[in-house]
Amino acid sequence: MAEAKKVKKDRFKWFREMRSELKKVVWPSGKTTAKNTGTVLMCSLCVGACIWIFDAVAVLAVKTLIGLFA
Repeated sequence: MAEAKKVKKDRFKWFREMRSELKKVVWPSGKTTAKNTGTVLMCSLCVGACIWIFDAVAVLAVKTLIGLFA
């Protein structure tokens, strides 16, 4: 029984500490969040375009090699 009370007490302590730590966090503004989101989207599009181009070149190279030896 004492063990259950200790676990319950530790759980409440954990939640209090977590709440205290979350109050210390400096949350970004909406403008900063939008700017960071735009940056992530642009980087994702650029990486996707690079992969798409590499894939197209690789497919063309494979088809060319198959055409030469077939």
